[in-house]
Amino acid sequence: MANINRSTEDLRGKQPPTNYGRLRHAQSRSMNDIADTPSTDQLKNKFMKKIPRDAEASNVLVGEVDFLNKPFVAFVRLAQATTLGAVSLNWLLNVHDLCWDLFFDNDVAYKARDREDLIAGIDEFLDEVIVLPPGEWDPKIRIEPPKKVLSADKRKSVFSLNELGQVNGTAGGGGGGLANDEEMPEQHELGEELAFTGRFCGGLYLDMKRKLPWLPSDIYEGFHIQSISAVLFIYLGCITNAITFGGLLGDATDNYQGVMESFLGTALAGSVFCLFSGQPLIILSSTGPILIFEKLLYEFSKNNGIDYMELRLWIGIHSCLQCLILVATDASYIIKYMTRFTEEGFSSLISFIFISDAIKKMVGSFKYYPINTDFKPDYITTYKCECLAPDPIPVPDNSSGVSGLNITALDWSQLGKKECLKYGGSLVGKSCKYVPDLALMSFILFFGTYSMTVTLKKFKFSRYFPTKLRKLISDFSIFMSIMTFVGLDMLMGLKTPKLIVPTEFKPTRPDRGWLVMPFGKNPWWIYLASFVPALLVTILIFMDQQISAVIVNRKENKLKKGCGYHLDLFWVGVLMAACSFMGLPWYVAATVISIAHIDSLKMESESSAPGEQPQFLGVREQRITGILVFALTGVSIFLAPILKFIPMPVLYGVFLYMGVASLSGIQFWDRIKLYLMPSKHQPDFSYLRHVPLRKVHLFTLVQITCLAVLWILKSTFLAIIFPVMVGT
Repeated sequence: MANINRSTEDLRGKQPPTNYGRLRHAQSRSMNDIADTPSTDQLKNKFMKKIPRDAEASNVLVGEVDFLNKPFVAFVRLAQATTLGAVSLNWLLNVHDLCWDLFFDNDVAYKARDREDLIAGIDEFLDEVIVLPPGEWDPKIRIEPPKKVLSADKRKSVFSLNELGQVNGTAGGGGGGLANDEEMPEQHELGEELAFTGRFCGGLYLDMKRKLPWLPSDIYEGFHIQSISAVLFIYLGCITNAITFGGLLGDATDNYQGVMESFLGTALAGSVFCLFSGQPLIILSSTGPILIFEKLLYEFSKNNGIDYMELRLWIGIHSCLQCLILVATDASYIIKYMTRFTEEGFSSLISFIFISDAIKKMVGSFKYYPINTDFKPDYITTYKCECLAPDPIPVPDNSSGVSGLNITALDWSQLGKKECLKYGGSLVGKSCKYVPDLALMSFILFFGTYSMTVTLKKFKFSRYFPTKLRKLISDFSIFMSIMTFVGLDMLMGLKTPKLIVPTEFKPTRPDRGWLVMPFGKNPWWIYLASFVPALLVTILIFMDQQISAVIVNRKENKLKKGCGYHLDLFWVGVLMAACSFMGLPWYVAATVISIAHIDSLKMESESSAPGEQPQFLGVREQRITGILVFALTGVSIFLAPILKFIPMPVLYGVFLYMGVASLSGIQFWDRIKLYLMPSKHQPDFSYLRHVPLRKVHLFTLVQITCLAVLWILKSTFLAIIFPVMVGT
């Protein structure tokens, strides 16, 4: 006989009009009832720990008795779950496979009323099943897909009431809910979040209504040990990014915005966004197009005698108002027309930029720390460096701290390199340009951090140590790699470039304060004319923010709490105005860091049946990690005595890992690798079964060409329109 044990709520809310009545959830203490607090027997049973929550079991029991002359088959559906005890099970004919068929499991098994219903369901299953003779099956041979595959809905329509009586019943039956519950939207059918309501602020209202019930869980779900590793990982990525963009902004704006402003702006904008936004997994940061715009705006202001900070303030105000108009009119709904082509192009390009910048930084270290290629140990006696006094000796100024008499009496041959140059001396000799091989040491730290992180990240799939320890090592892989190579750098004692963090809370430029006044320095017409450049900024912000949000919210991440495109854009606009008043950089979603944030919070099944790989369950959706990351960024000036020991090559290794890791799971990257694989060694991707390989290669080639064009644009002043080019 076969029985179905049920430990969940009523079979997805569907109630056929039968004598079985309401098949409600039974609060049983059976071995299968693991949705509630497990019993002592369950805790002792390791196999039960490997069964997922809310599991439903079907058993095929075979027995032999003396009083039956013919085979007797009974299908028993229990009204309430029960424990049958430890019974040895054998599979009978195709009944086991039949139970795996979702259509039979959902519609027939739960709603069949008589023998004819069961036979009709079995016949329908046998009509669709493909049987492989065990003696002729070759695992190396791919089975071509059928010419036509009926969907579950079409199978239900074929399997009509005429064939199954009341199976399809009233209001849907007991099992049809699985298809509805597990039905996922297509790749770019993004659901109700991007529906056009036609009402004033209709999308914003729905976003707030959707996210408000999840607010408590967004807090308490962040208190998990996995969150600690995520905070440390993203924090180091954020401060490195803040220092990099802060330095570039300082060079582009004559220090009107620098590293200090970048730290404060990152902390302020990021923490507010993570606390109130619709998708707190998104990490805000400065981006390349915004940097180009700031540079062009400063040059325009300088050449035309316009106050840069006041003009920038009004551009930020206008851009904020424009963003609010887009929110009020549900303009974000146009993102639903974005295709995989656009998503993959944007995500891949940002990933390649991270990889390229990390490698460029390391290659640039050879400029500052050149390798001594012409050093010959046999001629070491000829290497020397002397400090020669200037002729004539200059009159010292007050800043030197040394009187004219002292300079005249100096023994120049005993001065160090820095003192010699400080007092106007000159260095003569072959060894004057000698520096330790810091470039090679930097590369060791760089590739070592990246390689160790990748290795430890995969450690959870190894055979060593218990499962929980392997997972813990995998979660803290980046932190362990950073600590390892920071310790190696301290042990070697070489003066590798270190992380430099501001130690004083004051603006980078002495002649500016923390508040920008909106009036008094520019003509009145500037306040109105700034609407035009603000329109360009709004387009940049809108495209950059929403494309990144689509990538974060894609169905592969299995996010369950929904998202809020309108709510996100609302806060980005408000924060633009706030940062403009304080003279801080503008912030928008950072694609690669956001993907890294999600990757660090991925959840997998804690245990699985022997031989099975852990299943990806989703992402730990919460707000705590983002808030802590940006709070730590804000207090980094007080952590400077600790952060100064971190070598920059180690952080560049983290950047390299972010870029490479964000490429994983992108179909475009998988298709690029197909160019180098013979057909017989190619992975069994679904699209390779339905699309000829030459068309796959042609499509990939078109994407590569578009990506190359965008890469060329990125290297010119046209980089300011980069997000617009991606969207078109």
